[in-house]
Amino acid sequence: MHRTLLRLPASARQHGHNIDGKELLGHICAVSFNGSAGTPVVFNENGDAPGRYDIFQYQITNRSTAEYRVIGSWTNKLHLKVEAMRWRTGDPSLPASVCSIPCRAGERKKVVKGVPCCWHCERCEGYHYQASEFTCELCPYEMRPDVNRTGCVPIPIIKLEWHSPWAIVPVFISMLGIIATSFVIVTFVRYNDTPIVRASGREMSYVLLTGIFLCYAITFLMIATPDVGVCSFRRIFLGLGMCFSYAALLTKTNRIHRIFEQGKKSVTAPRFISPASQLVITFSLISVQLLGVFVWFAVDPPHTVVDYGEQRTQDPTSARGVLKCDISDLSLICSLGYSILLMVTCTVYAIKTRGVPETFNEAKPIGFTMYTTCIIWLAFIPIFFGTSQSAERSTESVSIL
Repeated sequence: MHRTLLRLPASARQHGHNIDGKELLGHICAVSFNGSAGTPVVFNENGDAPGRYDIFQYQITNRSTAEYRVIGSWTNKLHLKVEAMRWRTGDPSLPASVCSIPCRAGERKKVVKGVPCCWHCERCEGYHYQASEFTCELCPYEMRPDVNRTGCVPIPIIKLEWHSPWAIVPVFISMLGIIATSFVIVTFVRYNDTPIVRASGREMSYVLLTGIFLCYAITFLMIATPDVGVCSFRRIFLGLGMCFSYAALLTKTNRIHRIFEQGKKSVTAPRFISPASQLVITFSLISVQLLGVFVWFAVDPPHTVVDYGEQRTQDPTSARGVLKCDISDLSLICSLGYSILLMVTCTVYAIKTRGVPETFNEAKPIGFTMYTTCIIWLAFIPIFFGTSQSAERSTESVSIL
């Protein structure tokens, strides 16, 4: 142990007078020496020894055990080993010593209750954007948030493209059908006056072939970019091709049925079985379809609309608006309803004429055709209403084909 003596003034030692405290304090403040630990011992102006402190940090070691480690000391000033410090995130940089950090773009401040200077940053989710420092608001229905969620941008508009698989398959089938139908029409025209063409009922055959050709051609209107003109032609030709076909088949089957029913009663031929009468009956049936379409034009003029609900996903970046003709499902069913009525009536007559002699061999193929057609359209309705907008046009086109 080191021993240090404090030497008093000679006058105080000689006379044994009481020592003045202030004078003693002055002498104490002037004393300095090394202590037993080898550290200097000094006194400040108040006669107090300066403090010495070790600074510890509670750290997780590599062995996953926790312990206190010295990271610095205090002797008159701070001595800190920053490189020895460890933080929970593993980042050696010093954390910000603030109550709340500024929020990023697209985040609103949610103030902590009772602490107005502190907040939590809350991101604007879904179709919301940052309207102000403290609020998020919903974008308009036809818009979505931008990348930073600080504003709204229009939702991209799409349509059924020609290169889409939903369009390629119907177009391919339509091209094959148009080529085949055109070949049959050319063959009929070339051999128009031959007995086999005349016996097949060439007038009704031409009407039937026209309807088949229109059914194949409607595919291109269903896939074309919607505008007022395309929407108008869709309304006209959507049910017209089938109406041509079913009206011709119905007139044929009705004629066969009336001939054999009349033959059971008398030898006189029934009325309205001539080719001209057959054409009048057929076009009278077709005119009902056209009249309905013109009424539809007057009540609800054709126009386009963008459907933002069809592909409105939870992720705004995937949202799309679909450009389409404004034709409701009810209007579509009504447009096709008359053709379906003709189809059902034709099927009834096909059933009634299934027992005719083999010389009238067209009755059975007509019956087979109507049976399969009924099955296709029964399957079409749930498939059409259960598919997306892009698939609807394809489903409708393939069903018509």
